[in-house]
Amino acid sequence: MSLSRFIAFNACVLTLAAHAYTAPRPNIIHIIVDDMGYSDLGCTGSEIRTPHLDRLANEGILFTHFYNAGKCEVTRASLMSGRWWMDTGIGVKKGPTIGQELQAADYRTYAVGKWHLDGNPVDRGFDRFFGHLSGASDYFVGNKTWRLDHSPFTAFSEEFYATDANTDYTIEFIEEGRQEEPEKPFYVYLAYNAPHNPLQVPEEDFEKYRGRYLAGWDSIRESRFKKQKQLGIVPPHAALPERPLNLPNWEGLSDEQKDLEDQRMAIYASMVERIDHNVGRLVNYLSESGQLENTLLLFHSDNGANPFSRTDAAMLNMGKRPGDRDSNWEPGNGWAYACVTPFRMYKRHQHEGGIRSPLIAWWPKMNEGKRIINDTPLHIVDILPTLTELAGSQKESDSRPGKSMAPLFSKSPYQPHKYIYFQLMDHRALRFGEWKLSAHDSGPWELYNLAEDPTESKNLFSSNRALAKSLAKEWNAWWGQYNNEPYSPRRTPEELRVGDDKNGVPYLPFPRKSVSSQN
Repeated sequence: MSLSRFIAFNACVLTLAAHAYTAPRPNIIHIIVDDMGYSDLGCTGSEIRTPHLDRLANEGILFTHFYNAGKCEVTRASLMSGRWWMDTGIGVKKGPTIGQELQAADYRTYAVGKWHLDGNPVDRGFDRFFGHLSGASDYFVGNKTWRLDHSPFTAFSEEFYATDANTDYTIEFIEEGRQEEPEKPFYVYLAYNAPHNPLQVPEEDFEKYRGRYLAGWDSIRESRFKKQKQLGIVPPHAALPERPLNLPNWEGLSDEQKDLEDQRMAIYASMVERIDHNVGRLVNYLSESGQLENTLLLFHSDNGANPFSRTDAAMLNMGKRPGDRDSNWEPGNGWAYACVTPFRMYKRHQHEGGIRSPLIAWWPKMNEGKRIINDTPLHIVDILPTLTELAGSQKESDSRPGKSMAPLFSKSPYQPHKYIYFQLMDHRALRFGEWKLSAHDSGPWELYNLAEDPTESKNLFSSNRALAKSLAKEWNAWWGQYNNEPYSPRRTPEELRVGDDKNGVPYLPFPRKSVSSQN
């Protein structure tokens, strides 16, 4: 049965209120993907085919101002703990995890995919675990950190592909629990490693997007931006920022270079489509097993697109093309520039391109068949209190900074954050209503009005010094809560500067030796 028909004939109507839930406690599937750009889904402007996620967005709520912490491990630390990452520490040194909170609320709890935190999930509140403990892994042969619960996992067959296997085990865990404890709701933390490098897909996906990206990153960015306006993802008055000074002109590349870049992005696009395919598999299983009617699905990324291309020379010298087994290609600055449309900057930065992700929330009857786009500023620390409220285990005296977004699921009154704080490496930011204070690579503060300038194109610091200084004072006070010394930039090493000005290291996709385009 199709998802839309299932919902249409579903007799169970869920009534959500701001602080009281009369419906049964929901099952929760929480999907986080890795290094996916803001515009990489069809529902946010992409040419990549993502029909299942687009349907969830159209039938649920698409939150367009959802923030993460800018990088894999810090986002996961904040997500799992409900605290700012520098409070809980990388790895989650402080406080219970979401798994422990929901396990205590009598949920079945499962973690699948990338962990990238301290310890093993089965020791930190999860009943079962399948995946890898590390920050990245080969999609075909894994690495030494793969586990099935506590035991090393080594069953990497010729057919193994990590994204598919993660879905297989998710379904297996849910079904196992349904048979053993059908009265218990479940929580699944499903952390797909894709589309994080290495850029790899099964052989049947090699050619899906080949040739689509010969138009170049500028053309893709412009077409995505146009579609975003049509979809209402960005306001009509929005303008693209100035082109990065360290990005080469597509027309200046040789035919060989263009072919290589087309293949690089084609593999990336296939990885995103493969995620969508697996989300569809999961939804179909829930529908066919009668569990979908009381399941909340959340989907978002851990940070913006990866701008690095550190392995290019090594891969070319080894004769490896994007997508090959035993290869490790990254997206690079050019395609990251397209993936973060309409924003500036990338993974690690605290400008919008690095920290903003679409959040899809779907629950049957959530929007009465009407597409909802919500621009309330939210942060990854809000996930934990949202889930504990829905599970009926939220603590009234909780001092953690997150705010439950559950009222937004039912259009109930909601008081947004006054301030949202950001810091990673030499990148800083503070969101205050429509205002945003930002700095990158040890640079000075910049001030933007996101209502008028959602792409951070017009620095208003000089004309609003009093406000900027007030916000800087607020940010420094927040920093002082978790650090004994005043903030001092550590100076980003030159090889890690991938900003959009002349100080950013240029992206140079120039093959050092000729490599055949055949796979």
